[in-house]
Amino acid sequence: MSEKLICANKRAFHEYHIEERLEAGIVLVGTEVKSLRAGKSNLTDAFVLVRNGEAWLHNLHIAPYDFGNRQNHEPERQRKLLLHKKEVEKLHARIRLEGCTAVPLKLYFKDGKVKVEVGIAKGKKLHDKREDMKKNDLKREHAKEFKIKAR
Repeated sequence: MSEKLICANKRAFHEYHIEERLEAGIVLVGTEVKSLRAGKSNLTDAFVLVRNGEAWLHNLHIAPYDFGNRQNHEPERQRKLLLHKKEVEKLHARIRLEGCTAVPLKLYFKDGKVKVEVGIAKGKKLHDKREDMKKNDLKREHAKEFKIKAR
């Protein structure tokens, strides 16, 4: 099982507390896959909605394929996520009842197929973000000190 990362949503970890993760397939057309192989995608503003018992990925930007013809894809179209029915129902219940959000965390190739890691998350408050920034600063300082002592 080889995984090749295409892109990651670093902003999601700053904005949300990730409570649960799901792996989902995604319905794509040929030029989208070729563009993803070239690494031309952006997950920053993407989110997942559940409609009519199906999960849809919105605002995932996949740049048009450079060598595509007139049948090239639309960059920010809605894309269907491939999940089991139970997973979709669970996702829908968490979003609707608990006030959670579903955000894509990373996009990657797994055994030649494009997969999306979807995180069920709750939004962070401003003070939570500040605490995380303080923790990261402390980790950075400790790493610096350790590096200096190691010399």
